[in-house]
Amino acid sequence: MNAHALSQKAVEAYLSGNTRVEALEWDRARAEVARTGRPDLLARLELLRCAAQVASLDAQPCERFEALRVDAAPAERAYADYLAGRVQPAQIPLLPEAQRKVAAAGDAATLAGTDDPLSRLVAAGVLFQAGRINPPVIAQAVETASAEGWRRPLLAWLTLQVQRAEASGDAGAAATLRRRIAVVEQGAPSR
Repeated sequence: MNAHALSQKAVEAYLSGNTRVEALEWDRARAEVARTGRPDLLARLELLRCAAQVASLDAQPCERFEALRVDAAPAERAYADYLAGRVQPAQIPLLPEAQRKVAAAGDAATLAGTDDPLSRLVAAGVLFQAGRINPPVIAQAVETASAEGWRRPLLAWLTLQVQRAEASGDAGAAATLRRRIAVVEQGAPSR
């Protein structure tokens, strides 16, 4: 229970952009899980961290999970593959329900039906990694991160919107989005 509470604090700190608190809480959560001697639980914890990164368009390999993959349950291995944008159809039934729907359908309507904000952002991040992103998904991700006050994913998704606006030659939209980014950056937490 301690590890769960600590991991939730770590995810919240990560999404809020508070790197100092995030690092402290992840270290504490890992220490709590390590006390169990169960690599499968540690693998699950590392997947949570990777999911938060995917939600924030931070496309790094999930190396800490990969080091534990051999001890992870099939559902965790499927989720890791999903986060990397390479889930196989046979793995979809092993995914959490919210992610299962998006993995099967992969569209904005399915994403909108995802109730949990973090699950919605993770699904949008996976669609981005898989090259199946579209403007409605990006807009949903921006609004989800904004509604939750999650600075890190909000900046990432807004930056993607700026890039898309610039690529389409819409200077007005790009300027509006840059002003929104500036507002978010003004509220940056102290490190």
